Amino acid sequence: MSWKPRTIILTAAGVAVMVGLAYVAFRPDPVPVDLHHVASGPLRVTINADGVTQIRDIYDVASPIAGTALRSPVAVGDPVIAGETVVATVRPATSGLLDSRSQLQAEASVQEAEAALRVAQADMTKAVDDKRLAQSQFDRTQILVQRGVASITQLEAAAERLAVANATVAAASARIDMANSTLIRLQTMLQVPDPLAATDPSCCLQIMAPADGVVLTLTSASERPVSTGAPLLSIGDPSQLEIVADLLSSDAVRISPGASAVVERWGGDHALSATLVQIAPAARTKISALGIEEQRVDATFDITSAPEERPALGDGFAVFLRIIEWQTDDTLQVPLSAVFKRGETWTVFVADGDIARERAITLGRRGSQFAQVLDGLVAGDAVVMHPNDNLSPGQRIVLRHTLTD
Repeated sequence: MSWKPRTIILTAAGVAVMVGLAYVAFRPDPVPVDLHHVASGPLRVTINADGVTQIRDIYDVASPIAGTALRSPVAVGDPVIAGETVVATVRPATSGLLDSRSQLQAEASVQEAEAALRVAQADMTKAVDDKRLAQSQFDRTQILVQRGVASITQLEAAAERLAVANATVAAASARIDMANSTLIRLQTMLQVPDPLAATDPSCCLQIMAPADGVVLTLTSASERPVSTGAPLLSIGDPSQLEIVADLLSSDAVRISPGASAVVERWGGDHALSATLVQIAPAARTKISALGIEEQRVDATFDITSAPEERPALGDGFAVFLRIIEWQTDDTLQVPLSAVFKRGETWTVFVADGDIARERAITLGRRGSQFAQVLDGLVAGDAVVMHPNDNLSPGQRIVLRHTLTD
């Protein structure tokens, strides 16, 4: 049986069509992807943390004496001037009334002191008389010695008696002073508090503001008894704000004083700037929301933005910090969402026309969204974003947006 040329051609064409249809029917569909073109630009690596504002220098005012703190002359938020504004008034404590037994004891003590005073005065009278007699005998003996009638020994004895008499007078005077002081001290126990003195402003101690600023807190605005050292109020300057951030100890060792930070989520429509001042030398153990023990350390930042840029920011406000660990103005970078690990190697899918090619790369610094590319990519390379398990090396890809169009 011989084949005609026409038959051969038609048969071959039919086989080719069948093979083509089979290839089209069984080849994998292209995977829809999103591409990102690698480019150079600025890159910033930050440590993110929540923080709380606090006034740098807070002055706590306490009562220097025991007594009654009168109703506060200032309220929270009032401005004060150092050494001029009266921030508190304390009336000294007065003695209480005595019960009947203590009253009788006090009266008896006073009578005893009065009697002791009279005894001291009588001793004083006798001592003065003895001194007068000793002085007279000394003067007479001195005259007799000059006339040669009395001896020097008699004069010395008279002088000694006069010296003893003078000492006795001095001792009697001291006993009178002691008796007077004892009597006054015991009489004060019988004094009744004067109700008019309690209302006299001149009897009270006025406490001035120790620094310029505003009143931050008041222990109580009402009149109340206070002891020595009892807190009354606190004062601070809201323009002198700083931020305390709670950092992981592993993050804290990567930064040092002088590091810059961006302050966000403080309530304003623009970010503020801050500078790291110090990191606490000791960490503490804190339980996270997931129940994991973490070592946390406090970092203190000065707000370098002018007070006019943050007029409503006050003490104890919540903020969010982006602490700059490292930054550069120009470096080749790739989105972290395009990078995955193949073993121990960082890898990306690069679009070669409509074919995905796997390529190993070397990364440097990594930020929150982008990573620095040290090797493996060049500017203009198109990498697949968010590669999934359906994508394999050599597989056809198609741009996702072309399917929706």
